[in-house]
Amino acid sequence: MTDPLTSAQMYDIEQAAMANGSVTGLELMDRAGKAVVKAIFETWPDLLNAPRRAGVLAGPGNNGGDGFVIANRLRDYGWDVEVFHFGDIDTMPPDAKTNALAYANAGGVVSPLMPHEGRDWRFVDPPTDIWIDAVFGIGLTRPLPDVVASAFASVATESPDSKFVAVDILSGINADTGDCLTKLPVHPDMTVTFHAPKVGHAKGEGANWTGQLIVKDIGL
Repeated sequence: MTDPLTSAQMYDIEQAAMANGSVTGLELMDRAGKAVVKAIFETWPDLLNAPRRAGVLAGPGNNGGDGFVIANRLRDYGWDVEVFHFGDIDTMPPDAKTNALAYANAGGVVSPLMPHEGRDWRFVDPPTDIWIDAVFGIGLTRPLPDVVASAFASVATESPDSKFVAVDILSGINADTGDCLTKLPVHPDMTVTFHAPKVGHAKGEGANWTGQLIVKDIGL
């Protein structure tokens, strides 16, 4: 296994691959999202038996773009999916926006991510089989916004039996130090990261907020 990387090292590897023309950012995002879905079905093959329900918590950046790829891929399998989006699709980075619009234009359901008060968590009954955290990923160095932390708490309270998967790293964990930036209510069952583990998966508090770590090759 490749040695753990910092967020800056991972960014440099991605930028170098795009700069030399071996891959585009859109291709990397597509590979990452599909890799998460593959990891889900490899880990829990019973989820392939029938269409299920998924809630995707998507953020304003490229991690959110991964989330929209995941949502579209699960819809390809016949799943009932809702994306709870923190941010504005129009202001997302170009590749993330492309995938968000592809999901929405295909009929995917997008709702604003907000705390329990004022919204209907329609995936509580019947229950959601799996929740995906694609809010912030490895670049976060500040506490979670209150609305995101509150939404996580609602998911933990109202969907205690659902599986929870973090994309790259659980939102709220510093990928370079493993520090917990916010009091977190959700322990992921699994974290799917790309190319190599990140330092924060095993360092500090991060080791307790990763669950099963799966590293997927995305062609870097």
